[in-house]
Parts: sequence; structure tokens; C-alpha cells
Amino acid sequence: MTKLEPIANRLAGYATALRYDDVDSDTLEAVKARLVDSIGCAIAAFNEPTVRKTRALASIASGDCTIIGTGSRTTMELATFINGAAIRQLDMNDTYMGTGDPGHPSDMLAPCLAVAEALHASGQAFIAAAALAYEVNCRLLDASRLVADGWDYTLQTLPATALAVGRLLGLDENQLTQAVNMALIAHIPTFQSRVQTLSDWKGLANAQATRDAVFAALLAQQGITGPAPIFEGTHGMFRQLGGEYQVDVESFGRRGKAFLINQTSIKPYASEWFALTAIKAAIDLAYAIGDLEAIQEIHVDTTARGFKFLGAEPEKWNPRTRDAADHSMPFIVARAMLDRTITMDSYSAAAINDARLQSLMAKVRVREAPELTAMFPAKTPNRLLVRLKDGRKLDKQVDDLAGFAGRMMSRSDLEDKFRGNVEQNWSKDQTLRALDLMWRLETLKDVSELFSAFVLKSK
Repeated sequence: MTKLEPIANRLAGYATALRYDDVDSDTLEAVKARLVDSIGCAIAAFNEPTVRKTRALASIASGDCTIIGTGSRTTMELATFINGAAIRQLDMNDTYMGTGDPGHPSDMLAPCLAVAEALHASGQAFIAAAALAYEVNCRLLDASRLVADGWDYTLQTLPATALAVGRLLGLDENQLTQAVNMALIAHIPTFQSRVQTLSDWKGLANAQATRDAVFAALLAQQGITGPAPIFEGTHGMFRQLGGEYQVDVESFGRRGKAFLINQTSIKPYASEWFALTAIKAAIDLAYAIGDLEAIQEIHVDTTARGFKFLGAEPEKWNPRTRDAADHSMPFIVARAMLDRTITMDSYSAAAINDARLQSLMAKVRVREAPELTAMFPAKTPNRLLVRLKDGRKLDKQVDDLAGFAGRMMSRSDLEDKFRGNVEQNWSKDQTLRALDLMWRLETLKDVSELFSAFVLKSK
């Protein structure tokens, strides 16, 4: 493997060489923690309308892969899509904010689970695949600047997923290369998924990307080839999408080199990433103020990305759906002040239409603060400045939270979030059983053991 080889070939070489024994103890814990978090997110979203609609697709074809929360089975591709939709739906799963484009790498756990279950793979095989998926995805996100040009971060999910599930399928190095080639050529997503009028697709875009990547790996398994070189070619990704970037595969995680899964962050609240610290600031100020009728105006100073994603469009002051609300800084700040928290109930129809919320949102102004932008990506700060009707001014800046990279959640904190996500659907005994299985994932001989612990009991 040399730097003269096409990137797809180099990525395939890395994937071929990586083994479970290369996974250090911190990375092992990180994989298990993100599985716990992702399953909690999926169960919390089980009865969401969009998730219910995707589950209806399971009957299209039978297969060996379980739909999380049920005993129903379908194909690898459909299980990938349906389970991925559930994990992503409530915008509570993990986030990666490195030196380039952002991403949600835990979206790739759904395809790894589906393929591992179908093949009766061990917990160790799944762990190696998950670590591989995270590593490739995060490294490609670090290298790319596609979002600024209107392309979606899900683009970098494609090669990472193809390689991870390809390894589970036992593909050789050439087949892995072809899986990358086909995954990319067949799926070029734009950032329209995440701006202006937000739709169901915001939560489904990565589920579809992972589904496409699984299909590409299955095609490669049959000996089908894809166009090459897919990144550097005359009409390859770099030329068509407007930007070449460098990928140093030799720096990727392996034995003796840290894996980037350890730099991903677990969300303590259900909201878009750039609003998380604003939630804590809003809660603290609400307690200090007491009667929110005393507020004259609220200024939110945020990063350039926070402003772009959460406060730059008029639609942010009139969200009508959950997907729009959790990407609205005015909504999130006002709701956090009213509720002294942000939960799934914060995005209900009643919460969105609350007259108190509408009044408080109208007082919110959002702007970029260059000094906060300069702190990103090491920190993701927000600062709230509140002026009261009596002339007093209060302010609160929060730079990071427990769960962010460098401040990882303890098992206890993670389990608290997990219990909050599943308590409406699971008994305490079922919760304990599921947690026990996931925390000892590396000892499982067959990943399919997990799924019976995830089934919702009939009420």
C-alpha cells in the first residue's frame, strides 16, 4: 500500500489488515458505549411516525436480520435502513466534530449489526467492523470540506460502511475496493437535506447511504466492479464535487495508534449539535431569572456553524415540525428556558404550538461571535445574554458538556441517558438484561443474542 495508489485501494488495504486484536481497551469501551447509546436512541424513537412508516417496509422481503424492538426479520439492506432510521430519528445519537466536515458515525452501527446478525458473527467481529467504520468515516470527514459547497456529510458514510460490512462479509482487498467504488458512484447527496424546510429525509439520509453501501458490498461479493479511480478520476468525486483532499491512511488507528472513535461525542440532550451548550446556558439563566415574563430580549452568540445551521434563516423562528424545531436555535433556547431541560417531549406538537414559547422565541436574536468560532472544533461554545425589563443584564457562556470529546460520559451517566430513552417501552429487568449483553459484547459468540433483549413487549 503506497500513497501512489488510489485512495479507494489504500482504504481497502487498511480494512483488510485491521483485526480485533488491534482494538485497544479504550476503543473497545467506546464501541460498546456507542452501541448502548444507539440502541437507547432507537428504542426511544420506536413509536415515532417516520420510524413506524419505515418498519412497514420490512414485509417487502424476508431475511435473517431483525428489526430493533421487534421479532420481525428482513433483508440486510432493509434492516440497515429501518434500524438506521430509528437510531437517527430523534437526533440524540453521537456526533463527530473534527477538523473538517461533521458527521454522525453511529449511523453505521445499523449496517454492522444487520450484516453481523445475518452471518452469526461474533461480538469481536462486530467490534472490529464498528471500529473500522468509525475510523474511516472520521478520517474522511477530517479531510473533506464538502459541506461548505452544499454536499452532505453522508457522502463519507458510504466508503466507511462499505468497508466495514465488506470485512464482515469476508471480502478480499479487491472486492473491498470495488465496494467503495460502487457505494460512492451510486449515491451523491446534497446538503439540502439540512436547510430551509426540513423533512423526514433529514433523519433518513444516512440510513439510505448505509443501505446503499451494504448493497454495494453485496455486489462486490458477487464479483461486480465499480468505476475507478472513484476519488481521483477524470470525472471522479474530487473533480465533480469541487475539492481534492489528502487521506493519510498510515495515520489511521491500529495497534499502537489511537482510533478516532474516542474523539466522537455522545449527546446529553436531543438537539442539533451546535445548540447543546446553549441548552445548558438557557437552563442556568432560567433558574436565575425565575419569572421569564421579566425578559426583554435574548441574544445568542454562537459559532459560524451554529449560526448557519440554527439561526441564519427566517424559518428558524417558525418551526412547525420536530425536525425543524431541533434545528432552530430560537426554539431550543426558548423551550429549554421554559422546561428547564430538553427532552423528547420538548418537540411535541403541544410544545411547538405553545403560546408562551412563541412569545419567548420572538425575543431571541442569534448572531455569530468570531471569538466563539475561533474556539471550534476544540470547543462548541454558546453564550446567552439576557436583558430584563428592569434593565438588568445576565449572561452565561458554556463551552462544552459531559459527553463531548475529551469529557466522555461515565458508564453511570450513559446508563442514565439509556434508561431515560427506554423506560417507556422496557421494564427494569429488560433494561438490565440489554445493558449486560451490550457491556459484555466482546464475549458473545453470536451477535444475534442481542436482539431478543431489545423486543418491546405487548401491552
